[in-house]
Amino acid sequence: MPRGKRNDMSQVTTALTMTEIEADESKCDSSERDTVSDMETPERQTWANKADYILATIGFAVGFGNLWRFPYLCQKNGGGAFLIPYFISLVLLGIPLFFLELAIGQSVRQGPIGVWKAIHPYLGGVGLASIIVCLFIAMYYNMIIGWCFYYLFMSFQDPLPYSSCPLAPNCTVNVGCNLAGRTQYFWYTNALGATASIEDVGDLQWHLCLVLLLAWIVLFLFISRGVRSAGKAVYVTATLPYIVLTVFFGRAVTLKGSVDGIIHMFKPQFSSLASPTVWLEAATQVFFSLSVGFGTLIAMSSYNPVHNNCKRDAIFISLTDSFTSVFAAVVVFSVFGFKARNSYDECLTLYGGTNNISLPTGVTLATKCHNLEHWLSKSFQGPGLTFIAFTEAILKLPISPLWSVLFFCMLLSLGLGSMFGLLEGVLNPLYEQKLFSVRKEILTGLTCFLCMAVGLLFCQRSGEYWLQMFDSFTGTLPLLFICFFELIGVSWVYGANRFYDDIEYMLRERPGWYWQITWRFVSPLIVLVIFVCSLFNMGIKPITYLAWRENDGDVKNVEYPVWCYFIIAFLICASCVCIPAVFFLRLLQRITTKRRRDSEIIRDLLQSSSTRKSLKSSQEA
Repeated sequence: MPRGKRNDMSQVTTALTMTEIEADESKCDSSERDTVSDMETPERQTWANKADYILATIGFAVGFGNLWRFPYLCQKNGGGAFLIPYFISLVLLGIPLFFLELAIGQSVRQGPIGVWKAIHPYLGGVGLASIIVCLFIAMYYNMIIGWCFYYLFMSFQDPLPYSSCPLAPNCTVNVGCNLAGRTQYFWYTNALGATASIEDVGDLQWHLCLVLLLAWIVLFLFISRGVRSAGKAVYVTATLPYIVLTVFFGRAVTLKGSVDGIIHMFKPQFSSLASPTVWLEAATQVFFSLSVGFGTLIAMSSYNPVHNNCKRDAIFISLTDSFTSVFAAVVVFSVFGFKARNSYDECLTLYGGTNNISLPTGVTLATKCHNLEHWLSKSFQGPGLTFIAFTEAILKLPISPLWSVLFFCMLLSLGLGSMFGLLEGVLNPLYEQKLFSVRKEILTGLTCFLCMAVGLLFCQRSGEYWLQMFDSFTGTLPLLFICFFELIGVSWVYGANRFYDDIEYMLRERPGWYWQITWRFVSPLIVLVIFVCSLFNMGIKPITYLAWRENDGDVKNVEYPVWCYFIIAFLICASCVCIPAVFFLRLLQRITTKRRRDSEIIRDLLQSSSTRKSLKSSQEA
């Protein structure tokens, strides 16, 4: 071949190779990635030992939802029968997703953004979406920890400040408190100072601002030095909840009515299994209880040695989280059983005992006091279960301030463990990708300050309504959207067989048929069904929040005003839009680069051809 022709072909080959570099980055051999990861390991922090990692991961997965959402769902959806769809969802969705996130983080040994850029450059938006979700949730989650600090400080009083109704200004009975109940009245009027709607903003509650500041200071000290310092703190935050739950259980089972509460919780109502809503809520609870989709599990596993047995870790931590939910429900309902029995007996004594208070005409004792099942069926969910129902039960225990201190110390441990995981999901990729050229301590401080500044929104008198909005929409649809692309990205874009090769390299064994079927087909289908059903429910039902009505002594569902829908849309779309946005930006970048390089190739070819013609003319002359 003539020299000129060989040079032209060499230029074309070189240019075409350069245009394909970006696509080829996603097809790196697993052994090459492992080599790169091993070279980077000395620069990365690592867990001091395996116990630090396990406790930190359990502390992140086990949170408020295990204590106040799972018991509510159990009671609402058929008692013991609810455990059937719950554990089926755990096997088909929860454990496979948990193992997948641990595996990709440990294999690539980078944070969420780095992992998804390594899997395929077009999927980099998945990691960015996870960061935004973690940031939004951290903004309001620490306000709940602030509430726990407030109640902890109130617990060092005897009697507890919510143990009785306050008198009205004219020293008469407070009608609103009598209607609401002492603990509910204290929660909405003293702790929150709640207004009647989200549109009635109200001023800042300075006691809430102070406890929010305290919560962020504690958290900053907790995580400022990375996984090494936080890994020691989790020995307290991850184990204290189990100690306190065990103490509560040991005390509660000795009280009259505790067995009735446990039986009420586990009494199966198999007819409820015919409802699709029960299965949907079971799958959703598993999904959010394990905290998949946040990117935190990817970040935590990236600090592990490459040959750590992440499959065993995934199974152990997932089962531990589920056991914690069931155990917490047993403790909650044993305490509620005692409370229900006490309330029922008090009613019988008041109207049918020695007091013999006369009943209105036509009202019988059975109608007034109902039966024990009626008192057991009264349920709360979310913060209401913790700050209203459980505090009411604590008041009926002997030495109630002691039990209150223990209970809110447990809640603080649950909250701080989860918050460490949330902020790790934000700070790890930001620092690793060097998006900000500052030390990690400074980056941590700036992030905490930003979240605290936004958190002042929840310190207003309408703050609890804003928190309901953030809680309902920042971590529901976005996480489903993220996890769907995680499953599709690993199994179908990166390639299932290549992923199995990576796992075989790490664990010395190839994934079995159970993992292959769930990753490729079953889990993506379940996530897609939950996502579509959630969108459908949101579309056909008005979006409401619970607003306090002091005159009625209760809360009622109120529809959000129109302007709130724009905020809700932003909370949902801010993270979801990252995935298609990065995809199209990468695609546009590739098209632009290809066109520019094609133009350079044509120009070089034309110049080369012109040079050859000039040389030929000069030679002929």
